[in-house]
Order: sequence, then structure tokens, then C-alpha cells
Amino acid sequence: MQFRGGSSKGLFFRATDLPIDATERDRLILGAMEGVGPGDPRQIDGLGGATSLTSKVAVVSRSERPDADLDYLFLQVVVGQGRISTGQNCGNILAGVLPFAIESGLFWATEPTTTARINMVNTGGICEVTVQTPNGQVEYAGRAKVDGVPGTAAPILCNYLDIAGSSCGALLPTGNVLDVIEEVSVTCIDNGMPEVVLRAADFGLTGYESAAELEANATLRERLERIRLAAGPLMGLGDVREKTVPKLCLIAPPQHKGMVSTRTFIPHTVHEAIGVLGAVSTATACLLPGSVAEGMAVIPANPEQGYSVEHPTGEFTVRLELFTPNGVVQIGKSGVIRTARLLSRGEVMVPV
Repeated sequence: MQFRGGSSKGLFFRATDLPIDATERDRLILGAMEGVGPGDPRQIDGLGGATSLTSKVAVVSRSERPDADLDYLFLQVVVGQGRISTGQNCGNILAGVLPFAIESGLFWATEPTTTARINMVNTGGICEVTVQTPNGQVEYAGRAKVDGVPGTAAPILCNYLDIAGSSCGALLPTGNVLDVIEEVSVTCIDNGMPEVVLRAADFGLTGYESAAELEANATLRERLERIRLAAGPLMGLGDVREKTVPKLCLIAPPQHKGMVSTRTFIPHTVHEAIGVLGAVSTATACLLPGSVAEGMAVIPANPEQGYSVEHPTGEFTVRLELFTPNGVVQIGKSGVIRTARLLSRGEVMVPV
């Protein structure tokens, strides 16, 4: 099946319908997404959408973990390179996992809502997801609005449980809330998504530039990549030349009554909005005393209303549970609202 999940789009497969061997599985996925001759950036011969946001795959199965109902493996097709990365989660595609599981008979729906605990296989984190299922059927229509997605749809509640350090082993992988890399102050953080947060002003930017403007700035991209490559080992990720993490998030003061404004490199193109877990990590960084966001981020008076992270096409509200035992910040649940829609179901013709 093909779903839109949040502001992304991808193909969803049952694990039992794919080869067990990872190499064979990836070859099949690349054939489905890119067709003959994987590596075509247009993906003209396959079902991929020629951007990183529309070249995603979810592999779903029942879970054998006692604390989970479903397993979700996320596969990122790296556009133009003919390869697949499993080095990260995707919270947008996650929004389609429970609807897919219900539609494909992997999970039974209840009324009026259905909740499942989903094991994010890439990192081992758990997300508790609730979808609207009146009459035992997935409801896609509704009034929830996700910036970066036209129209409205039924809300999908995603509560991420204990995801701090899920990829790097710690919320602050370097052990510091503030580091200096390539003479630039950064905050390296992992609350579900490994990310390097930087002040746009430190690069002579406003932080409100369009994605096209930033991607056209070759000098900026080269400098950011040097920082990313240096940050990888410091964050416990090793050599990240061929990895899609860490992401890089440029921040600036908010423009529309949010907490902070963002432009996110994922990692070499600029996100048209912001990733789910990228927004969670960014919001978390803004709440840490001494981070690069200190003095810039506008912390809301009522945290129960959530933390609004502004991005190129709107905003993304994150709800965080923070605890400070002995003055040390710890994260509980990280909650977001997403939407999803089933776009198609059928057969994909994979070239032999």
C-alpha cells in the first residue's frame, strides 16, 4: 500500500511479503521505488517521488517484544544513490503504520479508537499510537491540520516513550550541552533523532531563507557538511559520510509567536517543513539551559499547550514531559499529532 504519513509519503509492506535477507529485500525495494537502474534521481521508472520526503518505505509485522504490538522498520531510499539507509527513524511515516496494520489484517481495530505500541526497529524505541476507528474502520477524514500538508484529516496521536538517546546512547551524546565544532557553537542532541543544532546568525544568515536559497549556497553546504562529519564521531555515530544522520538544524528567533524558527538539512537538502523527531529534538534543545538556543527561543508560559517549532511551511507543535531530578533534565513522553491517508493498494511491478 502507499500512504501519506504526516508530510511524507511512502510504500508500506508486510515483512512476511519481503525476502528475509536484507540484501535481497533492499534490491526488491529499490526496484519498486526506482525501477531499472537504481540511482536515477528522477526515479522515473519506479514509484519513488524523487525527493527524500517521498522516497520512504515502512516494513511492518507483529512484534515478538512483550512491550510492543507491532514492529516497524523504516527504510530511507537515498535519492540518486541507489541505496537504502536504516540509520534513522521517521515519525511521519510512523503515522501510517497502525492504519496499514489494520487495513492489511495485521492488527484488529476497536471502537471508537485503536491504540497500539509500535517498536521502532531502527532504534528500539517505542511509540504509543492512537487512530480513529469508528465502526472498526480506519477514519481518514477529520479536522486536524498538519502544516506542509493540504487540507485536514483525522488526528493520529503519537506518544514517543523514552526515546532520548535512542540512536546515540544519550540525550546529549557528546556529554555537553554546548560544543564548538569548526569554530561554531553547536548543541548535539538525540531525543529520537540525532541532530546538530546551530544558530543561523553564526553563518551570516537570518534563518528565514527559503529552502531553495539555502540549497543554492554551496559555501554554506560545504561548511555544514564539515561540521556534520566532525560531529558524527563525537555523537557516537562514527563515520557519517554515507549516513543520513545527524541532521543539521539552523535556528533563529520565532516570527509567528512560536518558540523558535528552523531550517533543517536532512542532511544535504533542506526539509520543506521539519521531521517529526527532528522537531522533538529541536524543541528539547531549546529547553536545555546553556544550549545554542538560550536567549533566542521563546519558552511558552503554559507548556501544556505544547512547544511550537516554526518551519518553512508553518509550525509543528511538540508536547514534552520534562523532569529535573537533581538539576539534570530528563525527558518522559514526547507527544505529537500527525495525520495519514491511504493513497493506493495493489501490486508493484518490480523489474527482474
